[in-house]
Amino acid sequence: MAACFRYIVNDVGAAIAFYTQHLGFKLEMRPAPPFAEISRGDLHLYLNQPGGAGGGSAARSGEQQAPGGWNRIHLVVEDLGADVARLKAAGCRFRTDVVQGVGGKQILLEDPSGNLVELFEPNTAAYRAPGSAAS
Repeated sequence: MAACFRYIVNDVGAAIAFYTQHLGFKLEMRPAPPFAEISRGDLHLYLNQPGGAGGGSAARSGEQQAPGGWNRIHLVVEDLGADVARLKAAGCRFRTDVVQGVGGKQILLEDPSGNLVELFEPNTAAYRAPGSAAS
């Protein structure tokens, strides 16, 4: 079963370029300018611009959806230092520095709208991503 998430973005085209060029996502569909679906393995990410109908529509109170916050997707990487250097050289923005935790080291990368992507390098090959089945 695929995991699906929705990010509200300011510019769907810029978000597609960011995720496909820098993080290995694949464009699945873009049926309309304010919406696209991209994927990386079993992870599907829906990109919506705020406003209009569907996933980017306003709440009943009139409050508009907005990108950003601290919720994030978590991507396991093999060489965090190399990925950070490559992304910095490409002009990508980071919200944090690399931090070492109990299970590994991580950094928070911002997409063009300020949504977060956690890049995580586990301390051990035995690490299992959240939600993965036990061996």
